[in-house]
Amino acid sequence: MSSTTEEIIRVCEALPADKQSEVVDFARFLLARQDDEAWERRISYPQTRPKLDSFLRESATEGDEPLDPKRL
Repeated sequence: MSSTTEEIIRVCEALPADKQSEVVDFARFLLARQDDEAWERRISYPQTRPKLDSFLRESATEGDEPLDPKRL
């Protein structure tokens, strides 16, 4: 266990239960934000995506009518 992890545990143990929950919520927020940033990097990567580009072009030319279950 890292010294930072041990320090976080000590700090949390010194806090009341409601404040411990807030620390956990904030840690979860940071994890979610880290995941969001990873997805943003993937999406903004300048690599070409021919299949995705083709799908987007085709779907843009389709009409805005609702799906017909009989045609599925």
